[in-house]
Parts: sequence; C-alpha cells; structure tokens
Amino acid sequence: MIVWTLYDIENDSTRSKVSKICRKMGLIRVQYSVFLGTLNRSEKDSLELQIADLIDEERDKVYIFPMSRDELRDSVLLGQAFDKKLITNEVQALFL
Repeated sequence: MIVWTLYDIENDSTRSKVSKICRKMGLIRVQYSVFLGTLNRSEKDSLELQIADLIDEERDKVYIFPMSRDELRDSVLLGQAFDKKLITNEVQALFL
C-alpha cells in the first residue's frame, strides 16, 4: 500500500529517530516532516509501533495515511512539489 507519514514532534532527538525509522522502512522524505512510500500491512504496523514507542502522546502528532493508487494518481502537485524521480518506481509509475 502507498503510505504517507506526517509528523509534528517537539523533541529534536525524537524527531530525528522517527525520521530514521521512516527512511529505514524505505519511505522517501518529500518535505521536512513528510514521508511517502510503499509498505505492506505488517511494515505499516511495525512503523506505527516503533513511532508510538518514541513519541510523547501528550504533545506530539503523527499521521500515517494509507492511500489508494487511484487517489495518488489523482493527486495534484503544485509549486516546488517533491521530485517524483526520488520515490519508488511503483509510486512513481502511478503519477505517469
């Protein structure tokens, strides 16, 4: 599945750890606190659990949005949007 992960995390160290987890899971950074990529159900669940263990649930915000291929294909990228070449071939092909 295609997954967007977005976060607003106050603590610098925690924010860096979450970023590393996203990259380790194969997600690509498209903005400072926004990642996009493809994960299977178990990888998505693992991402969720790892992040949940790190964040302060009273202050931090994390969103993990699955997205269908059709929804991604219908997405509109304006201005200085992310470089489609940086994302996985599977996700990139959906924009063509």
